[in-house]
Amino acid sequence: MSDCLFCRIVSGELGAAVVAEDEWALAFRDIRPQAPTHILVIPKKHLGSLGEAAEEDAVLLGRLLLLAKVVARGEGLASGYRVVLNNGGAAGQSVFHIHAHVLGGRHLGWPPG
Repeated sequence: MSDCLFCRIVSGELGAAVVAEDEWALAFRDIRPQAPTHILVIPKKHLGSLGEAAEEDAVLLGRLLLLAKVVARGEGLASGYRVVLNNGGAAGQSVFHIHAHVLGGRHLGWPPG
């Protein structure tokens, strides 16, 4: 999608501080970090939100989470990290291309909201 910020990053039209990539997904540093480590993991295929995911996206979603794990390990977050998926504007999703936030580097309280 030409008007999607994250699709433009995937295509190379826009730059990002990439930390990991595989054939399915791309991980890069968030430009407004909410923790010492804050990385976004996005699929290379456009999918607006988790609510739009279909059965055919099961492998893609699994690969997204596996890359999140790789990123967390690479960032030295062995003591713990959080993976967050926001679904819809009311949940805080501001870019409508599904993405996982990998957060760590400090104590993350509960509940998060």
